[in-house]
Amino acid sequence: MKVTVENKKNLEKNLKVLVDKTTINKKLEEKYEQIKKDVVLKGFRPGKVPTDIIKKQFGKAVYGEVIDKILKESSAKALDEKKIRPALQPKIDLKSFGEGKDLEYTISITEFPEVKLDSLDKIKFDEYEIKIDDAETSKRIKEIAKSQKNFIEVDASKVANEGDLISFDYKATVEGNEFDGNEGKNTQLEIGKDLFIKGFDKQLLKSKKGDEIQVEVILPENFPKKELVGKKGIFRCKINFVKKPKEVEVNDEFAKTLGAKDLNDLKKIISKQINEEFKNSLNLISKNQILKGLEQIKVGDLPQTLVDEEVKVLGQGQTEDELKKNKTNLEKNASKRIKLGLILNEIGEKNKIKIDPNEIQAEIQKQLSMMPGQEKIIMDYYKKNPSASASLRGSLYEEKIINFIKSKGKSNKRILNKIEAEKIIKAENEKNLQEQKKISATSTSKIDKSKSKKKENKAPTKKKAKKVSKK
Repeated sequence: MKVTVENKKNLEKNLKVLVDKTTINKKLEEKYEQIKKDVVLKGFRPGKVPTDIIKKQFGKAVYGEVIDKILKESSAKALDEKKIRPALQPKIDLKSFGEGKDLEYTISITEFPEVKLDSLDKIKFDEYEIKIDDAETSKRIKEIAKSQKNFIEVDASKVANEGDLISFDYKATVEGNEFDGNEGKNTQLEIGKDLFIKGFDKQLLKSKKGDEIQVEVILPENFPKKELVGKKGIFRCKINFVKKPKEVEVNDEFAKTLGAKDLNDLKKIISKQINEEFKNSLNLISKNQILKGLEQIKVGDLPQTLVDEEVKVLGQGQTEDELKKNKTNLEKNASKRIKLGLILNEIGEKNKIKIDPNEIQAEIQKQLSMMPGQEKIIMDYYKKNPSASASLRGSLYEEKIINFIKSKGKSNKRILNKIEAEKIIKAENEKNLQEQKKISATSTSKIDKSKSKKKENKAPTKKKAKKVSKK
């Protein structure tokens, strides 16, 4: 195989590849020998069909299959030999081929631009650590305890107030008629939550054990009997009991109901949970600082075709007018994304960072543990969607590269309490929001200027049209 490189403009190249006919014939003979073992033709014993007969029967199909395979293998080898990384799918143009001939073709390539990596120790970023104090942990545990109400039955003379739990039997009618499912036994509701039928539980206020109350409500749209929707329902209710909420005592027994060994163990678990709540947001801030630093690395001119492809991805779901309006910003963001992708990939390749299949499986297992009961759905999703696994691999690869940069860069370690962490996250969110508003304002300004220019250009056009019409 001979490969020659022809430089065109910028990052575009043509690779001229020649595969000699001797190599092709050898591949054809190997294929015919393979077919001979399996082919069954009338009048010949298995494996004894002459090659000439096989050529007559399957010649064109075999040649097409062999040439296709040679094209794939030789083009990959040519790119590897010349150390060329295509930015887009290469285009192959066949120049000469046919039985008994050499195979000649051209590969048209747009290369990735050169990335000039600086020393990573220049990258600066903040590294955050959260210290959750005991008071914050105790506050969260009390909130959990408050949400888990414990009701106790009270004496028959006690009336039901808002927040109490009430149990009742009922029998309902609409326009004096009974209907399927019009009776209920031991129905329970917490007064004030209005979860049964809107306006129902308020009519049970001040009732007590043994009372018989008539409740009138308009049956809602989600009522099972659709023919009764919007009609007045009369519910005759008999109160079985009234229970008052009792504050849950925070102790070892309460901790055990939440899956902890004891109260001290629960405090550790809750402290870790609060920490995890902030970890992702703060890590994202650190990552953005690193990416900002990477933007200073020099990258050659990006191929316009590559930018156009990325714009298509970013502009998905937008109308034609929106795409025109946002064209400048889309191209700017596309270029930024491509540049960062090239830099990260260069760092990964230069430092031999790889993702092991076991790491992908470990991440999937992590997702499974976070969504109990949906394990089969998640596994089926990854099996049926190879792109999902590829996306997961990409995320893990990027995370690994970012962690590598962290190990080399200049870290400013900051220990925060919960309030300080909240302030930093809020400030970052507001900054991002302002940037988005600025981008939006820039787009609108450009559209307005474009419209005004069109209006200015319309006047002379009309005058010319009038002169022509007069003639």
